[in-house]
Amino acid sequence: MSESNNRQNQFLGTYFDRDNVLRITRAADVIAWIILTIYIVSWLFSLMLFLAQFFNGLYVNKGMTFLDTFSFFKPYLVEPLPGVLYFFALQGISKVLLILLDMEDNTRRAARK
Repeated sequence: MSESNNRQNQFLGTYFDRDNVLRITRAADVIAWIILTIYIVSWLFSLMLFLAQFFNGLYVNKGMTFLDTFSFFKPYLVEPLPGVLYFFALQGISKVLLILLDMEDNTRRAARK
């Protein structure tokens, strides 16, 4: 039962390992940009393929109206949306983790005073 009178150096309110949180936020940022890039490139290629097929007469019917044309084109408008949503979700997770890390750091500083 040896009791030490040394002052405790580690703050007991530590919830996060700073290095791991920073590593996770950087990874989330990089993965977000990779996912967005993949979705945008895929969307551009499929849009170019559709436009090439449309202007070469593959999707032409007699009496085709604007709404018929729009129904062919509509899926290409919504194709990149999941990538954009994944991008913002991962960016949001990254920023929330950084905010929580700052809150912990502020709490640690306040506890020292």
